[in-house]
Amino acid sequence: MSKGRERPRVGELRPSQMLTTFGVGSVVDLPHISVMVMGLEDWPNSDYRELTEERLLASIRNILGAQVNALRSPPVVPDTDRSNPFEEQSYVGVPVAPFPRWMLCPRCRRLAPLSSNQFVLKPDPYRPDRVKYVHENCRHPGKLPTAVPARFVVACKNGHLDDFPWVNFVHGGQAPDHPYKLQLLEMGPSGEAADIYIKCETCNTSRPMSDAFKIKDSDLPACRGRRPHLRDFDEDGCQDERGQPVRVRAMMQGASNAWFPILLSALSIPQSSNLLKQLVADRWSDLYDIEGEGDIAKLRRRNLLRDFSDYPDADLWAAIQERQAGSEESTVEDVADLKTPEWQIFSDPDGAQRTNEFRLRQVPAPRRFAGYFEKVVLVERAREVRALIGFTRIESPGDYESPADFPEAQRMRVARGKTTWVPASEIRGEGIFFQFSETEVEGWLARVQRLNMEFFDAHKQWRTGRGLTPPEECFPGLRFVLLHSFAHALIRQLSLECGYTAASLRERIYSRNPGTDRPEMAGVLIYTGAPDSEGTLGGLVSLGEPAVLERHLGQALDSMRLCSSDPLCAEHHPGKEGTSLHGASCHACLFASETSCERGNKYLDRTVLVPTVDRDQFAFFRDGQGAPSDSSSC
Repeated sequence: MSKGRERPRVGELRPSQMLTTFGVGSVVDLPHISVMVMGLEDWPNSDYRELTEERLLASIRNILGAQVNALRSPPVVPDTDRSNPFEEQSYVGVPVAPFPRWMLCPRCRRLAPLSSNQFVLKPDPYRPDRVKYVHENCRHPGKLPTAVPARFVVACKNGHLDDFPWVNFVHGGQAPDHPYKLQLLEMGPSGEAADIYIKCETCNTSRPMSDAFKIKDSDLPACRGRRPHLRDFDEDGCQDERGQPVRVRAMMQGASNAWFPILLSALSIPQSSNLLKQLVADRWSDLYDIEGEGDIAKLRRRNLLRDFSDYPDADLWAAIQERQAGSEESTVEDVADLKTPEWQIFSDPDGAQRTNEFRLRQVPAPRRFAGYFEKVVLVERAREVRALIGFTRIESPGDYESPADFPEAQRMRVARGKTTWVPASEIRGEGIFFQFSETEVEGWLARVQRLNMEFFDAHKQWRTGRGLTPPEECFPGLRFVLLHSFAHALIRQLSLECGYTAASLRERIYSRNPGTDRPEMAGVLIYTGAPDSEGTLGGLVSLGEPAVLERHLGQALDSMRLCSSDPLCAEHHPGKEGTSLHGASCHACLFASETSCERGNKYLDRTVLVPTVDRDQFAFFRDGQGAPSDSSSC
């Protein structure tokens, strides 16, 4: 590692963060300013790496259009000494622009837009973390004060974001007929909206910011359809499902619901039974532009085709030609369904092709739990590719069964026109897959219909309260609640010993009830990964060996019997007060970080796993941790 890369720099982000936390349309807080990540038209046409994942690309095309032809990683700064800010490497990155456009002087409390020229930018090419705006006209003596971004913005559920309408708000929702000078005053130490007042010095009018958060009489205007990341306004305006104008909502700058990514992800599973064709598919980003055996010979001389050392140039060229012609052996029947092909591979690990990107090894299920699991599969090597197809504000895409189900009107685009590529990242790692016994799951579901109806009623109440129709749509069922709760319990337990934090472990839930034209699914993949080409070191897979896994399963389930927040946690039922989609679960027992959970900590309940202090009739693991009493595997 070079001296210039010994520690992270201010404004430096990992490629995965450019999708999950600070993607297009999000606001990034820097030491003295806040900036918005701009749309794809402003991104550089170089410094990226093209990623290959045909199943994911096909699914994205199904949503965004056939013009999408590439998955590109965010620009990566070369691992060199960047102490000279004028070197070419120092300009590698993604474009940003200041947002919000209103600034506040902390000394005189002057509030004004950047367009007023009251605030002047002070750049520092040698120390980007010192870039700031100063208030040159501050009436208080001394050093020019550093301005700070305004704390409040407005947004709508269709993904639009705008500066807070300060002028109209302080004047009762009307534009004043006189010049104005605004101040933002804090009347107490709490920092709450009720203690913050916006004041017009010209007419001596003031108003508390708490008024902006009232459901009624907030005087906030209809949404203008502003898209600051695209530098424009929505050409269709901003309307709800009934064609009525949407009113904006006030929120704190940096609020957790100000930006939610809409991500699609897929595991790189073998797509061909022919090893050479699979290797070509895995390395397609390096091979797609080859025009003959001469190009292959050149790449071999540069030692770039070590994976193909056992294959003659003629055979390799024939495989490349076949793929270029679009005659792959295996095609995806339903491009929108990314999980079914993965489920089919995990369900038949012995028949899965072993590649450099994907290796499975089935092990016996732990003896005490053998009756509950059809298979336990160690994923010794796996590759996951994630792509950002849009984002939303206020409402999370985790509210829907799949990101593809999110309403198009509320999915904010990442480019002004029809984009031909989307940002993506890849990780390589390992995991443990559990295939539940379908017989046990169906038998359990027949016994817990009452709890299923509780969750279904809570689901309908929750969707009705948010204006989502029809209310019964997208209900995942109690099968999903079981798998989801099991995944969270096991993530908490495995993180204690596997060497990875709980936030770095992820779940992938495979759940589908019988009765459709697709196979029923009841499985959980717990996995982790790293952007490094070598992946992870095997700490998670080592815990999947039967003797070790038996201990961890027992401890995970035993820890779910009692929560430190009981009896309050155990007595929480789905739909309580019409505001929740979980039962007995909280941050002390089942909730996981956003990076780990597919559904935003919804559809969780400890009572589906083991008996709790409030309910003991709904547990899947009936004696608390061991195998079913009627199982012959004990």
